[in-house]
Amino acid sequence: MGQEANPFESLQVQIEDAAAYLDIDAGVLERLKHPERVLELNLSVEMDDGSLERFRAFRSQFNGDRGPYKGGIRYHPGVTRDEVKALSGWMVYKCAVVDVPYGGGKGGIAVDPGGYSVSELERLTRSFATELRPLIGEDVDIPAPDVNTGQREMNWIKDTYETLENTTTPGVVTGKAPSSGGSLGRVRATGRSVMLTAREAFAHLHDGIEDATVAIQGFGNAGYVAADLLADEGATVVAVSDSRGAAHDPHGLDVEAVKTHKRETGSVLNAPDTESWTNKDVLTADVDLLVPAALENAIDKQTARETSAGMVVEAANGPLTPAADDILTERGIPVFPDILANAGGVTVSYFEWVQNRQRFYWTESRVNDELERAITEAFDGLVETREQYDLPNYRTAAYVVAIRRVLDAYREGGEWP
Repeated sequence: MGQEANPFESLQVQIEDAAAYLDIDAGVLERLKHPERVLELNLSVEMDDGSLERFRAFRSQFNGDRGPYKGGIRYHPGVTRDEVKALSGWMVYKCAVVDVPYGGGKGGIAVDPGGYSVSELERLTRSFATELRPLIGEDVDIPAPDVNTGQREMNWIKDTYETLENTTTPGVVTGKAPSSGGSLGRVRATGRSVMLTAREAFAHLHDGIEDATVAIQGFGNAGYVAADLLADEGATVVAVSDSRGAAHDPHGLDVEAVKTHKRETGSVLNAPDTESWTNKDVLTADVDLLVPAALENAIDKQTARETSAGMVVEAANGPLTPAADDILTERGIPVFPDILANAGGVTVSYFEWVQNRQRFYWTESRVNDELERAITEAFDGLVETREQYDLPNYRTAAYVVAIRRVLDAYREGGEWP
């Protein structure tokens, strides 16, 4: 796996590639390529032993032309200012491509949560929430879970905000537990949108997804749910991986058994009745569908030259470097981009926010039906736009759709002196 590309620069290249097919003033294009503001913090948090530890944290608000800033908070030692800026930008265009009325934001703390107790993580989260308090709100900026965060952390942020503001505002964050105002269907939404995108892609380019072979790099929530749902659609998941290695079975993995093994041992490696592979083996496997579902820059130009998959559907944010993207385009391997394929999370977050605002909650079947409608309509729009503009790949088509919507909102708002 390569780390040759700065994720923020990758985002800017993607925007420029799409903008070349649109009539955009140079100054407006620059506006679309940069965040409106970035908060950088040094959080001092007391540890269980009484010592004080400092953590770097960030929140980027990229563009609010279409609505409140929206995006997750990740806890990972690799969190940087440029990564958060890139992720907040991808959120802008992700929301626009599925026509969710949000802008884009993202946050993160440079921390390995595995090295801290629950009480230490709670103090860290509440410290971050306290500093974010002036910048967030259900009509302003709405955080959500991301890498290594989930319902627990969102519940802490919600409680901190509501306590300090002396109010009840469940819509200040999404991704909460249902008992705290969260939406049914939210936990599986990202993996579900990956499945829906893959299903539509196989229907569009082939005869269907049944019996297609699948390799998934990354077996966290999105990767696992995608594997589970793809298997339900009749696909054969032959390989999955995590940071320690991969499990392979050419006849098809028992996804639930691998999940149980990972829960018990911490890794998919050495799951029963499987062959041990490396992450590189998964990324270059001869399969019909490759799903990169880990972190950005998983596929660099060298790996792209070796990729043998017939199609790529991106579950992670920015898993291909721009050079890798160009190589796969040249090789005729279709890539269905992250800003469509993993948009299920933010789409159901929007549904959660709507439910919070109305104080009226939906059934899980309604959530899933509305998500399917949103993703399939967005897929159709992407295909139509690619054909209309004679675009080189589906990523450029997705950005053309998204940029047009952001531009429309910006122009309709008029100029502010």
